[in-house]
Amino acid sequence: MTEQLLAGKNIAILVANGFEELEMTEPQRALLKAGAKPKVISPEQGLVNGWHGAAWGHYFPTDRHVGEVLAADFDLLVLPGGDRSVAKLATNPHTRRIIGSFVDSGKGIVAFGKGVELLALVERIKGRTVTGADSARAALEAAGAKWSDDEIVQDRFLLTAKSNEDMSGLIDAMLRNFTAAVEQRKVAA
Repeated sequence: MTEQLLAGKNIAILVANGFEELEMTEPQRALLKAGAKPKVISPEQGLVNGWHGAAWGHYFPTDRHVGEVLAADFDLLVLPGGDRSVAKLATNPHTRRIIGSFVDSGKGIVAFGKGVELLALVERIKGRTVTGADSARAALEAAGAKWSDDEIVQDRFLLTAKSNEDMSGLIDAMLRNFTAAVEQRKVAA
């Protein structure tokens, strides 16, 4: 069922240098298996460098530059964590524009670990329940979000999760969230 519903769906994975490698590669792999078309969106040109454990990880090709992307080009959004990546994306005005458009349109968003902090930038999460890296809590609460200590939190089209080594539960929740978001958009159309 998931494979049919996500077939052909364009998924934006928004990262900058220093993103948590597993938080990008595991969702990307699962989305490809589900028939989706994940695209790496970044302020970096050509290649973006991941962070793995306590050191720099692999380089990955980027599909589109963040300045050339519209939320309307995509069905769903993935926000991996990583201190360096989140810090760089937080200073980019295109990040606010893209995430804000996803929130406004009610499209599915999944944010992992530190990537959850990017949701505070758009000032549209007041009253939403979220979880993520503990270091993101203050920014999210200041933006009006309700913090949860649960591993995974679903609030309508928004799925937030703490990061951990076993990504399987997070991936299953992401696929369910995206499938539900696609179904809801079909019903609304």
